[in-house]
Formats: sequence, structure tokens, C-alpha cells
Amino acid sequence: MKIAKGTRTNIQSYKHNEQLHRVWKDTVIVDYQDNYVVTAHQKSRVFEHTGKSWYTKEPAICYFYDDLWYNVIVMFKKTGIYYYCNLSSPYLFDGESIKYIDYDLDVKVFPDGKYVVLDKNEYKYHSKKMDYPAEIKEIVEKELQELIKKIEKKEPPFSHEYVKNDYKKAFKDSINE
Repeated sequence: MKIAKGTRTNIQSYKHNEQLHRVWKDTVIVDYQDNYVVTAHQKSRVFEHTGKSWYTKEPAICYFYDDLWYNVIVMFKKTGIYYYCNLSSPYLFDGESIKYIDYDLDVKVFPDGKYVVLDKNEYKYHSKKMDYPAEIKEIVEKELQELIKKIEKKEPPFSHEYVKNDYKKAFKDSINE
């Protein structure tokens, strides 16, 4: 299967040790460009590596890049638009799923543009436990700084107007903020 608009696929998150971490089922490709893919899901089932599963609560748009070391999940909640950024390897698509390696650090951006870096202790722990190579740590930490600059400047996809356009493509209705 090729990546194409309207295609349904899964998203698979792995850890550095190649262990499957999390799977989002049945997401839809909204857009596909040379260096990124946009997906959308609502009430998708998510499977954890522990065997537990849950359903997403609100509509979300996800941005995966093949040249950046992060991905962005945009959640459209009743209280506003939130961005959840995973520091990760660039994505790859193997014909069945969008796949990436999760490098623990996350950035949560609130509707007012304020943000917080999350999971620093998890990053330190896994960095030692899984023996992240120095070059990976350097890339992740550099990409974190670049990501924060984009957030502060409200560069795409950190512009509400930008993500609302992808929301409308995916869900065929308008949204309020």
C-alpha cells in the first residue's frame, strides 16, 4: 500500500531498543507532501505495550516528518487547541503503518501558546538503560531547541489557523476556538 490521501493506516511508536511502545489504529491520511504526512483520527483505539488499550477522546490531527526528529499531535478539545510534540526519529512508512522511534521527551503546548517540556527523567533513564548513542542524544536535544523556537514563533503547525485548515479537510466541518 502507498501513502495517499484518504488511505487508512496505523501508527506505530517504538522505543530505541526496537520494542513496540504504542499503536494507534485506523488513522486517515489527510495530506501527503515530500517531507511530511498529516493524519487524522477521532475515537481511535490505542494499544499500549502493556496490552491495555483505550480510545482517543477528541479529534486530532498528527504531523509526521521524514526530515525532523519530532512529530506533533494537535488535539481539538472543548477548551481549545492543544499540541503534543513527541521527540522522535523521522517517520517511515513500510506499506502497512507509519512508524517512528519515540525518544521520550515531549512538549505540551497550551491554547494560549505557553508550553512545558515533559518526561525529562524518562529521557535520562532510557538514555542510560537503552544506551542512546551520543549522536542520537545530540540530535534529540538540538531538535528540542528547534521545536521550541517554532512553537514560540507560532510557525506551522503551531498556528491555530494552519491546523484548522487540516481539521476541515479531515472532518469536513468547521471548528470554534
